[in-house]
Amino acid sequence: MFKNKTVLITAGPTYEPLDPVRFIGNHSTGKMGFALAEAFAAQNAQVLLVSGPTQQKTTSPAIALFRVTTADEMYAQVKQFALEADILVFAAAVADYKPKEVSSVKVKKQSDTLTLELVKNIDIAKAIGQQKKAYQLSVGFALETDNELSNARTKLQTKNLDMIVLNSLQDAGAGFSHDTNKITIIQKDKITAFDLKSKNEVARDIVLFISKNLHV
Repeated sequence: MFKNKTVLITAGPTYEPLDPVRFIGNHSTGKMGFALAEAFAAQNAQVLLVSGPTQQKTTSPAIALFRVTTADEMYAQVKQFALEADILVFAAAVADYKPKEVSSVKVKKQSDTLTLELVKNIDIAKAIGQQKKAYQLSVGFALETDNELSNARTKLQTKNLDMIVLNSLQDAGAGFSHDTNKITIIQKDKITAFDLKSKNEVARDIVLFISKNLHV
Protein backbone atom coordinates (compact mmCIF):
# COMPACT_ATOMS: atom_id res chain seq x y z
CA MET A 1 0.00 0.00 0.00
CA PHE A 2 2.82 2.42 0.87
CA LYS A 3 5.74 0.79 -0.92
CA ASN A 4 8.52 3.31 -1.66
CA LYS A 5 6.88 5.84 0.68
CA THR A 6 8.60 7.37 3.70
CA VAL A 7 6.47 8.34 6.69
CA LEU A 8 7.74 10.68 9.41
CA ILE A 9 5.84 10.32 12.71
CA THR A 10 6.17 12.14 16.02
CA ALA A 11 5.00 10.38 19.17
CA GLY A 12 4.83 10.68 22.94
CA PRO A 13 5.22 13.71 25.19
CA THR A 14 8.05 16.17 25.55
CA TYR A 15 9.63 16.96 28.91
CA GLU A 16 10.73 20.53 29.53
CA PRO A 17 13.23 20.70 32.42
CA LEU A 18 12.92 23.04 35.38
CA ASP A 19 16.12 21.78 36.99
CA PRO A 20 18.12 18.52 36.93
CA VAL A 21 15.29 16.54 38.59
CA ARG A 22 12.00 18.22 37.63
CA PHE A 23 10.22 18.90 34.36
CA ILE A 24 6.97 20.08 32.79
CA GLY A 25 5.27 17.28 30.86
CA ASN A 26 1.97 15.59 30.15
CA HIS A 27 0.30 12.17 30.34
CA SER A 28 1.00 11.03 26.77
CA THR A 29 2.22 7.41 26.61
CA GLY A 30 3.18 7.38 22.93
CA LYS A 31 0.90 4.37 22.29
CA MET A 32 -0.96 6.01 19.41
CA GLY A 33 2.18 7.19 17.62
CA PHE A 34 3.89 3.82 17.95
CA ALA A 35 0.73 2.03 16.78
CA LEU A 36 0.70 4.26 13.71
CA ALA A 37 4.34 3.49 13.02
CA GLU A 38 3.64 -0.25 13.17
CA ALA A 39 0.54 0.12 10.97
CA PHE A 40 2.43 2.04 8.29
CA ALA A 41 5.33 -0.42 8.45
CA ALA A 42 2.87 -3.30 7.99
CA GLN A 43 1.82 -1.63 4.73
CA ASN A 44 5.40 -1.50 3.42
CA ALA A 45 6.24 2.10 4.35
CA GLN A 46 9.65 3.14 5.62
CA VAL A 47 8.99 4.89 8.93
CA LEU A 48 11.02 7.56 10.70
CA LEU A 49 9.65 7.67 14.26
CA VAL A 50 10.67 10.59 16.48
CA SER A 51 9.53 9.92 20.03
CA GLY A 52 9.61 11.81 23.29
CA PRO A 53 10.12 9.98 26.61
CA THR A 54 8.00 6.80 26.59
CA GLN A 55 8.17 3.13 27.50
CA GLN A 56 6.95 2.10 24.04
CA LYS A 57 9.25 -0.02 21.88
CA THR A 58 9.40 -1.37 18.35
CA THR A 59 11.29 -4.21 16.75
CA SER A 60 10.20 -3.61 13.15
CA PRO A 61 13.14 -3.30 10.75
CA ALA A 62 11.06 -0.82 8.73
CA ILE A 63 10.93 1.64 11.65
CA ALA A 64 13.90 3.87 12.48
CA LEU A 65 13.37 5.15 16.03
CA PHE A 66 14.87 8.43 17.24
CA ARG A 67 14.37 9.27 20.90
CA VAL A 68 14.33 12.86 22.12
CA THR A 69 13.32 14.65 25.32
CA THR A 70 12.41 18.30 24.74
CA ALA A 71 10.32 20.09 22.13
CA ASP A 72 13.46 21.75 20.77
CA GLU A 73 15.13 18.37 20.33
CA MET A 74 12.04 16.97 18.62
CA TYR A 75 11.85 19.92 16.25
CA ALA A 76 15.53 19.62 15.34
CA GLN A 77 15.12 15.93 14.54
CA VAL A 78 11.90 16.42 12.56
CA LYS A 79 13.39 19.32 10.62
CA GLN A 80 16.36 17.15 9.69
CA PHE A 81 14.11 14.49 8.14
CA ALA A 82 11.15 16.56 6.92
CA LEU A 83 12.08 16.75 3.24
CA GLU A 84 12.67 12.97 3.08
CA ALA A 85 9.06 12.21 4.02
CA ASP A 86 6.10 11.71 1.71
CA ILE A 87 3.74 11.67 4.70
CA LEU A 88 4.10 13.69 7.90
CA VAL A 89 2.15 12.55 10.97
CA PHE A 90 2.28 14.82 14.02
CA ALA A 91 0.97 12.56 16.78
CA ALA A 92 3.21 13.79 19.62
CA ALA A 93 1.82 15.76 22.55
CA VAL A 94 4.42 18.51 22.46
CA ALA A 95 4.54 20.82 25.49
CA ASP A 96 3.22 24.27 24.55
CA TYR A 97 5.55 26.06 26.97
CA LYS A 98 8.94 25.59 28.60
CA PRO A 99 10.67 27.35 31.52
CA LYS A 100 12.49 30.48 30.44
CA GLU A 101 15.36 29.62 32.74
CA VAL A 102 16.54 26.13 33.67
CA SER A 103 18.34 25.86 36.98
CA SER A 104 21.64 23.96 36.93
CA VAL A 105 20.96 22.73 40.47
CA LYS A 106 17.86 21.41 42.19
CA VAL A 107 15.48 24.22 43.12
CA LYS A 108 15.07 24.12 46.91
CA LYS A 109 11.76 24.47 48.70
CA GLN A 110 11.90 27.89 50.34
CA SER A 111 8.51 29.62 50.38
CA ASP A 112 4.83 28.69 50.12
CA THR A 113 4.67 29.68 46.46
CA LEU A 114 6.93 29.36 43.45
CA THR A 115 6.57 31.47 40.34
CA LEU A 116 7.83 30.16 37.04
CA GLU A 117 8.25 32.21 33.89
CA LEU A 118 7.38 30.16 30.82
CA VAL A 119 8.03 30.84 27.16
CA LYS A 120 6.26 29.31 24.18
CA ASN A 121 7.75 26.31 22.43
CA ILE A 122 7.89 26.18 18.68
CA ASP A 123 4.76 24.66 17.11
CA ILE A 124 6.41 21.81 15.22
CA ALA A 125 3.47 20.92 12.99
CA LYS A 126 2.92 24.56 12.07
CA ALA A 127 6.60 25.25 11.39
CA ILE A 128 6.95 22.19 9.16
CA GLY A 129 3.57 22.87 7.57
CA GLN A 130 4.71 26.30 6.42
CA GLN A 131 7.51 24.61 4.47
CA LYS A 132 5.47 21.65 3.22
CA LYS A 133 6.10 20.68 -0.38
CA ALA A 134 3.43 19.83 -2.96
CA TYR A 135 4.30 16.12 -2.85
CA GLN A 136 3.87 15.90 0.92
CA LEU A 137 0.75 15.02 2.89
CA SER A 138 0.50 16.15 6.50
CA VAL A 139 -1.66 14.78 9.30
CA GLY A 140 -2.14 16.43 12.67
CA PHE A 141 -3.71 15.35 15.95
CA ALA A 142 -5.89 17.43 18.26
CA LEU A 143 -6.78 16.42 21.81
CA GLU A 144 -9.55 18.74 22.97
CA THR A 145 -11.76 19.20 26.02
CA ASP A 146 -14.22 21.76 24.61
CA ASN A 147 -15.21 23.37 21.28
CA GLU A 148 -13.65 20.29 19.71
CA LEU A 149 -14.63 20.71 16.07
CA SER A 150 -14.00 24.45 16.02
CA ASN A 151 -10.56 24.10 17.59
CA ALA A 152 -9.62 21.24 15.29
CA ARG A 153 -10.70 23.12 12.17
CA THR A 154 -8.61 26.11 13.25
CA LYS A 155 -5.55 23.88 13.64
CA LEU A 156 -6.24 22.28 10.26
CA GLN A 157 -6.00 25.70 8.62
CA THR A 158 -3.28 27.42 10.62
CA LYS A 159 -0.91 24.44 10.47
CA ASN A 160 -1.48 23.78 6.76
CA LEU A 161 -2.61 20.20 7.40
CA ASP A 162 -4.38 17.94 4.94
CA MET A 163 -6.31 16.24 7.72
CA ILE A 164 -6.52 16.29 11.49
CA VAL A 165 -7.39 13.45 13.84
CA LEU A 166 -9.57 14.72 16.68
CA ASN A 167 -9.68 13.11 20.12
CA SER A 168 -12.04 14.42 22.79
CA LEU A 169 -11.49 13.87 26.50
CA GLN A 170 -15.28 14.01 26.76
CA ASP A 171 -15.37 10.51 25.22
CA ALA A 172 -14.92 7.63 27.64
CA GLY A 173 -11.91 5.48 26.77
CA ALA A 174 -10.26 8.15 24.61
CA GLY A 175 -7.12 10.20 25.16
CA PHE A 176 -4.04 9.58 27.29
CA SER A 177 -3.30 6.40 29.26
CA HIS A 178 -5.94 4.29 27.53
CA ASP A 179 -5.40 1.33 25.22
CA THR A 180 -8.46 2.50 23.27
CA ASN A 181 -9.28 5.66 21.35
CA LYS A 182 -12.24 7.27 19.61
CA ILE A 183 -11.41 9.57 16.74
CA THR A 184 -12.96 11.90 14.22
CA ILE A 185 -10.98 12.67 11.06
CA ILE A 186 -11.51 16.20 9.80
CA GLN A 187 -10.65 17.40 6.32
CA LYS A 188 -11.37 20.75 4.73
CA ASP A 189 -14.79 19.69 3.45
CA LYS A 190 -15.45 16.38 5.21
CA ILE A 191 -15.84 14.91 8.70
CA THR A 192 -15.59 11.16 9.33
CA ALA A 193 -16.33 9.70 12.76
CA PHE A 194 -15.16 6.32 14.04
CA ASP A 195 -16.29 4.11 16.92
CA LEU A 196 -14.25 3.43 20.05
CA LYS A 197 -11.54 0.89 19.19
CA SER A 198 -8.16 -0.30 20.36
CA LYS A 199 -5.34 2.05 19.44
CA ASN A 200 -3.93 -0.58 17.09
CA GLU A 201 -7.27 -0.73 15.27
CA VAL A 202 -7.48 3.08 15.23
CA ALA A 203 -4.00 3.23 13.70
CA ARG A 204 -5.04 0.82 10.96
CA ASP A 205 -8.18 2.91 10.32
CA ILE A 206 -6.07 6.06 9.92
CA VAL A 207 -3.60 4.38 7.58
CA LEU A 208 -6.42 2.96 5.46
CA PHE A 209 -8.19 6.33 5.43
CA ILE A 210 -5.06 8.05 4.16
CA SER A 211 -4.68 5.45 1.44
CA LYS A 212 -8.29 5.57 0.25
CA ASN A 213 -9.27 9.20 0.71
CA LEU A 214 -6.08 11.12 0.10
CA HIS A 215 -4.71 8.96 -2.70
CA VAL A 216 -1.13 8.75 -1.52
